[in-house]
Amino acid sequence: MGNPPELYHRILNIPRETSPQEIRAAYKSLVKKWHPDKHPPSSKPEAEARFKAITEAYEALLDQQENRAVFGVCCNDGRAGEKATACGVVGGGGAHIARTRSDDFGARMAPGTPAREFKKVYSSGNSGGRRAFAEFSSSIMRKAPPLERKLDCTLEELCHGCKKEVKFTRDVVTKNGSIVKKEVSQMVLVKPGWKKGNKITFEGMGDERPGCLPADAVFVISEKKHPVFKRVGNDLVLKAEVPLVSALTGWSFSFRLLSGKKVSCSFQDEIICPGYEKIIKGEGMPIADQKGTRGDLRVKFEIAFPKQLTDEQRDGLAQILRGCAWD
Repeated sequence: MGNPPELYHRILNIPRETSPQEIRAAYKSLVKKWHPDKHPPSSKPEAEARFKAITEAYEALLDQQENRAVFGVCCNDGRAGEKATACGVVGGGGAHIARTRSDDFGARMAPGTPAREFKKVYSSGNSGGRRAFAEFSSSIMRKAPPLERKLDCTLEELCHGCKKEVKFTRDVVTKNGSIVKKEVSQMVLVKPGWKKGNKITFEGMGDERPGCLPADAVFVISEKKHPVFKRVGNDLVLKAEVPLVSALTGWSFSFRLLSGKKVSCSFQDEIICPGYEKIIKGEGMPIADQKGTRGDLRVKFEIAFPKQLTDEQRDGLAQILRGCAWD
C-alpha cells in the first residue's frame, strides 16, 4: 500500500490519531452507504470505485495499526534496538514471532468485518482494485460543477408543503468513456414554509465527467407570482382597494386565505386612511424551522379616489367636509 496515510484517513473521514475501534466503525458506516448493491445503475460505477477505495484505505490503516501494536509492545521504553532483537523482530526467528503477533492482532481487530471478502467480490483482481483506488484517490479533490435547475412552486405549495416529481437530463459517462445524455427523475419533498432560494441537493446525480466525481444535482426553489397575496419574509401581504366614500362612511369585505378559510373585515366606526394597514396575527406563512408557528397577514388599504366630480357633488362634498371635526 504505497499511498500516504493522510489519504487513507481522508477517504475514511477520520483524524490521524484514531483508535482501531474508530477505524472499524468508520469503515462499517461507509461501506453500508457505498455498497454497490444499494445503488441504481446510474450511480453504481461511482459506488464501486468508492467502495474499493474505502476497503483499500481500511486495510492499509489496519496493517499500520498491526505494525504499531507489535513495535509498541517491543519498543515502548526507548531501547529500540535491544528490545527489537530480544523480541525477535530482527532475524529469521524474530520475523516469525512478529508475524504471528501481527496475525493475532489482526484476528482480534477484525472479527466479522468483511473487508477482504467484499474486495474479492467487487474487485477484478488485485490490479483492478489498485486501479480503482488510484482513480478515486486522484479525483478525491475534483468534482464536476453542480447541475442547477429551478423548481417552480406556487404559494399554496410552499404554504402546505408538497411532493413534486422533477425530470432533468444529465451527462453520463459510458464504459467506453464517451458522454451521453440521460433523462432521470427524482421526487422532491417541499416542506411547509420553504422560501424562494431554498436548495435541495441530490449528491452525485448531476453531470459526469471522465476523471471526476459526479456532480450534484441542485434544485433551487422559485416562487410563482400569486394573484392575491405577496410573500414578505414569513408574512403575507394583501392589498385591498377601498372606494373613497366607503373609506369615509364604512366598509366591509371578505377574502379567502391560502388554506381556503374565509376571513371578513368590517370598518363601520372608523375611517380608513391612506396607508392604513390591518394586521391579522398568525395567518401568514408557516415558519419552516419553528413547528406550529406562522407569520402574520398584513392587509394594506389603498384609497380609490374618483376620477371626476360634478359641480353638485363638489358642493355637497365641501359642505360635508366643512361640518367635520378635524384633529
